Amino acid sequence: MRLSRYFLPVLKENPAEAQIVSHRYMLRAGMIKQQAAGIYSWLPLGFKVLRRIEQIVHEEQIRAGHIPLLMPTLQPADLWRESGRYDDYGQEMLRIKDRQDREMLYGPTNEEMITDIFRSHVNSYKDLPLTLYHIQWKFRDEMRPRFGVMRGREFLMKDGYNFDLTKEDALHAYNRHLVSYLRTYERMGLQAIPMRADSGPIGGDDTHEFLVLASTGESEVFYDSAVTDIRLGSREIDYDDKAQCQAVMEEFTSLYARTDETHDAALFDAIPEERRKSARGIEVGQIFYFGTKYSEPMGATVVTPDGARVPVHMGSHGIGVSRLLGAIIEASHDDKGIIWPEGVTPFHAGIVNLKQGDAGTDSACEAIYGALKARGLDPLYDDRDERAGAKFATMDLIGLPWRITVGPRGLAANKVELTSRRTGVSEEMSPEAAVARVVEIYAGL
Repeated sequence: MRLSRYFLPVLKENPAEAQIVSHRYMLRAGMIKQQAAGIYSWLPLGFKVLRRIEQIVHEEQIRAGHIPLLMPTLQPADLWRESGRYDDYGQEMLRIKDRQDREMLYGPTNEEMITDIFRSHVNSYKDLPLTLYHIQWKFRDEMRPRFGVMRGREFLMKDGYNFDLTKEDALHAYNRHLVSYLRTYERMGLQAIPMRADSGPIGGDDTHEFLVLASTGESEVFYDSAVTDIRLGSREIDYDDKAQCQAVMEEFTSLYARTDETHDAALFDAIPEERRKSARGIEVGQIFYFGTKYSEPMGATVVTPDGARVPVHMGSHGIGVSRLLGAIIEASHDDKGIIWPEGVTPFHAGIVNLKQGDAGTDSACEAIYGALKARGLDPLYDDRDERAGAKFATMDLIGLPWRITVGPRGLAANKVELTSRRTGVSEEMSPEAAVARVVEIYAGL
C-alpha cells in the first residue's frame, strides 16, 4: 500500500470534542469519522485494525471448539416477550416497527435469538455440548455516548452462547471461555484481568468482566497487585480437559480482583497492604453462566439418556471488538501518537523514503516493499513528496511498530535504518537484513 494512493485523512490539531487519548488519536489518525452521537464510520486505517482484532477473536474461538454463525441486527420483539425481557430492558433498546406494523428491535444482545435457533434444531443430549458465536454490530441507545468507540451507541461485538446438559458442563464452558479470552487479549498485547462482576440485565450468578487497567477507564476496580504478574503465555491448553481449564480459572481468579459493584471491603483489607490496589479499568469482555434463565421460559429442552426432557444450561460470553481499539490505544501510546502491538497493527512496517524522486532511494524502497509483500507481510510505503519530518510525524501518529527509513546517504554504505516505535531505538543494517528482521518479528505471531 502506497501512502500517495491511500485514504488517510490525518489531522494536525486535536479535535475539541475528543476527551480521552484513544478518541483523540483515532480522529487525528484518520481511523474514524463521527456520523451521529456515538455512531462512527470506520475509515480504511481503523477498519484494518478492526479486522485484525476480529480475526484474532475468530481464531481463538475456533481453537476452543466454538462454532461461528451470523445472526441479524434486527430481531422480532416477540422473542424478547417470551423471555420476559422486552419491557424490562429499558430505553437503551432501540424499538422500531416495520411497514406491517410488526414490532422489532435493533439487537443489543442475542440470548433470545440464539435460544430460538437452538430449540428449532436441537432435540437430544447427544448434540451437546454446543457453543455457537457470532461477531455482529449491536446498538444500545446510551444516554450519554462519549469517549469515541469506548462508549458508542453502535458497536461491534462477539457473542458466544453455550448449551450444556448439566450445570457442571456449563461451568466447564465458562472456564473454557475464560481461558480463550485470556489468550485472545494477550495476542493483542493487552493484559485483561478477570474480575468478579455484576451480571446486570443479562442475569445469572457467575460472571467475570475482563478489564484493562487505564486511567480513563469507566469502572473503579480493586485488586491484589500480584494478579498483574500472571500470564497465560504460550502454554498449551486442552480445552476438553475440565481439570486443566479449572486450574487456569483458579489461577487467574483466586486472587482478589473486583469491580466496584462487587467490591468487598473486608476481603480486600485481608490482603497485605502493599498489594492492595485501586485503579480505573476499561471493560473489554464479560462471561456469564445463567443456567436455565432463557431455556426454561423459551422451551429450549433436550431429551436426556433416560428419556426425560430438561431445559439446557446456558451461558453467554462477550468481547467488545470495536471497543478493544480504544482500549489498546489507551494502554499503548505516547505524546506522539499510537503504539500498536504487533498482533493488531494495521500495517506490519512503514517504509519512509527520505528523497522521493531519487532513482536510488526509489528503487531501494520499491525493493523493500516488494520483499515484504512477497513474505506475506503488509507494509505501508510513504512515497509522498513531503519533507522527512512530516513523514516521521505521520508514522509516529498512526503507530506502526516498525519503520524502515531509506535515504541516499545510508544507501551509499548499503544501509537503511530500522526503528522500533515502542522504544525509539534505531539500528542501521542492510536492506536485506531489515526485511529479514521484520519477517522474523512477525513469524512468531
